[in-house]
Amino acid sequence: MDHKLIASTPPLGWNSWDCYGAAVTEDEIRGNAEYMAKHLKAYGWSYITVDIQWYEPHANSSQYRPFVPLVMDEYSRLMPAENRFPSAADGQGFKPLADYVHSLGLKFGIHIMRGIPRQAAHAGTSILGTSATARDIAHTNSICPWNTDMYGVDASKEGAQAYYNSLFELYAEWGVDLVKVDDIAASRLYDTHQPEIAMIAKAIENCGRPMVLSLSPGPAPVEYAEFFTSHANMWRITDDFWDQWPLLLDMFDRCRTWHGIPEAGSWPDCDMLPLGHIGIRSVDGGGADRWTRFTRDEQLTMMSLWSIFRSPLIFGGELRDCDDWTLSLLTNREVLRMHQESRGAKEALRQGDLIVWTAEDTEGPRYAAIFNIGESLLSVDLDIEQIGLGDSTAGNELWSGAQAELAEGVLQATVPPHGVRLYRFY
Repeated sequence: MDHKLIASTPPLGWNSWDCYGAAVTEDEIRGNAEYMAKHLKAYGWSYITVDIQWYEPHANSSQYRPFVPLVMDEYSRLMPAENRFPSAADGQGFKPLADYVHSLGLKFGIHIMRGIPRQAAHAGTSILGTSATARDIAHTNSICPWNTDMYGVDASKEGAQAYYNSLFELYAEWGVDLVKVDDIAASRLYDTHQPEIAMIAKAIENCGRPMVLSLSPGPAPVEYAEFFTSHANMWRITDDFWDQWPLLLDMFDRCRTWHGIPEAGSWPDCDMLPLGHIGIRSVDGGGADRWTRFTRDEQLTMMSLWSIFRSPLIFGGELRDCDDWTLSLLTNREVLRMHQESRGAKEALRQGDLIVWTAEDTEGPRYAAIFNIGESLLSVDLDIEQIGLGDSTAGNELWSGAQAELAEGVLQATVPPHGVRLYRFY
């Protein structure tokens, strides 16, 4: 199946990292899936993803325990730790959990690290479908600088593709719908790991089950945009994103760098949305158990930028703890329609503390996001012809529902510090 036909619109989902780091449990996955099915599925949210180290029995936070034994089958493939995922007993892997998520009308995703387990390479364990062993294909000089679980796979070695084929055959048997592959889109030690990306893309094609391929972390080099669009469905354009204004401010430059690239099946990824209750067992991002440190205006800014740019929307908070405000950010049908159906997003104006992004709608109306990146209230008298919306005569602000103050081609708006006004014009 052509990977462009998978994720024809940017995915919406939930990922366990911002809450639970490497330590999420099956009960927590099931609980968040149940919440999504009840409260968010009707709005298009669908993916439930188990993030890193589900094969580490004693993971307890976002800080990895180095060089510890991992759960693995006889073919060098990591398996869910049964003490954390009881339904994986008797070699069933994630199939029972995926079946449960599917029974709710949702899709199931997992995180993996690129490469082959170091313990498999050291032990010389078997690889399904080849006489080569884990030791034969391991690229022992290709390591992740922040996690000790894996060696890279040497694409030039006999058995390398067979190993990745065996992984994705297993994931297909489990019923996996999305695979987030880490330490691959960009690297602090190496360049983008293109040979392994190519092997993974081929393994997904070979396995016979459609799967979204998501690549992390970033910043992915924009000069490789053509490679990413031809091999993956999502790729990170940033390192891990957290609830800090400087990181959000920086995202305006990152989105501008990648504008024009988002298209059906290929989505530059601004990373997860650190909203609601996060940091429960994850101490990454400079904070422990907390509600997001973003102000409400900053939350609206993040949701507006991610949505008009058409980044995947992957919620990071504990869904079952959502308050009415947080839920309102995820269930605004007009904003979600813009996210799913608009096109041609671009930065139309940057002037002092004012940044304007625009996009087109398939049916004619157009969108404009008016951002204030400054520290004081910003009053705007914006000539809409200046941003390419010259024939618009009316509009609405999508978060508040208020009618746009538009007269004689001039939009008047007051935008709070770090805030936004998001319009749909007619």
